[in-house]
Amino acid sequence: MKLLTFIENGEYKLGIKTDLGVLDVASSARELGMAGKVPTDVHSVIAEGKPAVEALSRLAEKASSAARASSYWLEEDSLNYGPCVTNPQKIICIGLNYRRHAEETNAAIPEYPILFNKFNNTLTGHGHDVPLPRVSSKVDYEAELAIVIGKQAKYLSEENALDHVFGYCCVNDISARDLQMRSQQWLLGKSCDGFSPLGPYLVTADEVGDPNNLAIQTTVNGEIRQNSNTSDMIFHCREIVNYVSQHMTLLPGDIILTGTPEGVVLGYPPEKQVYLQDGDMVTISIEKLGSITNRMVKE
Repeated sequence: MKLLTFIENGEYKLGIKTDLGVLDVASSARELGMAGKVPTDVHSVIAEGKPAVEALSRLAEKASSAARASSYWLEEDSLNYGPCVTNPQKIICIGLNYRRHAEETNAAIPEYPILFNKFNNTLTGHGHDVPLPRVSSKVDYEAELAIVIGKQAKYLSEENALDHVFGYCCVNDISARDLQMRSQQWLLGKSCDGFSPLGPYLVTADEVGDPNNLAIQTTVNGEIRQNSNTSDMIFHCREIVNYVSQHMTLLPGDIILTGTPEGVVLGYPPEKQVYLQDGDMVTISIEKLGSITNRMVKE
């Protein structure tokens, strides 16, 4: 199932992407006599897990049999998207986790996953403008696969780590390199407003299958900049979830950003580094998860 969040009258609402369009969950549940029988926000779906997904599947099936012109069917192009996960308790990031990306930046291959964090102020949705901070002149893109935790987890084994994953989505781990490299702690360059466009869909794990066999790509103004596969990860998704769970309790809705492949601006020779500019359109695409596009705008 592909879930999404859209904004209406200043509030986040839950939608389901289907072949007929986007189903407004709350509106269709009211009209079809299923109010109170299905969750109507993304965090409730994540927390309830399989029973919630099954209830939403029944709602979508019932809606598809009803009038096609009903107001609860929405045109995807008309939506004001929110981040597909709206309020994670934790946003955990893994640095230097693609072998060829580590090589292009002349960094040593990590012995253990490199962890840092971002905050909810970085979250934004598909189609929204991302402000280029006044304090940076070196803003870079990073296509990443995001893991969304579905069950509380601590001290997991690698064998059952992915059983605690609800689903996956695209994220652009936007990075201000001059701020990131100002000190040994990367947080400043990673946590500017809007620096984690997330979505457009949260795709349930059953639809994704192996998360380490997905094509991943970035384009800037239509030009391909990153073009790789999640199989190039140094630490695969099950290893990441296992490792993080040894050190902190993971909760439903927590997000783990799994690193970026080669092709970032930072990896180019200095004379060829052209960082993101006002008006640049950046699209992150991952196989089975869709594409998220955002325009960079001067703040």
